[in-house]
Amino acid sequence: MAEGRTEVHIARRPEEVWALISDFGGLDRWMSGIDRCEVDGDVRTLETMGMTLKERLVAQDDEARTQSYTLFEGPMPVEHHLATLSVEPDGDGTRFTWSYEVEPEDMAAVFGGVYEGAAQALKDRLEG
Repeated sequence: MAEGRTEVHIARRPEEVWALISDFGGLDRWMSGIDRCEVDGDVRTLETMGMTLKERLVAQDDEARTQSYTLFEGPMPVEHHLATLSVEPDGDGTRFTWSYEVEPEDMAAVFGGVYEGAAQALKDRLEG
């Protein structure tokens, strides 16, 4: 199993960052490339780049500002996936972290690239 993480400093208060990313059904408001995002219970269905992905919310802790989810259906050959978003105070702003574990290991580069781009898009949206 491969593990990875991407982090960015965002010049906004943690409360502001968490208010945007804590909405499990609001991914399309800040992550580019998401054409549709719908939630039914704890399952999020995403339409992106001609693919349909299904993700399940595993845990959300509003006090700790963390959210974990797993990708359980899609066209990619993923045997295991778990991702966690976290928001922490960082000096005059926020440290946003997107950590993940994935199997098979060669999928780590795919997810890492997507999460790096999404973290930067979040930063740009909130700071722009």
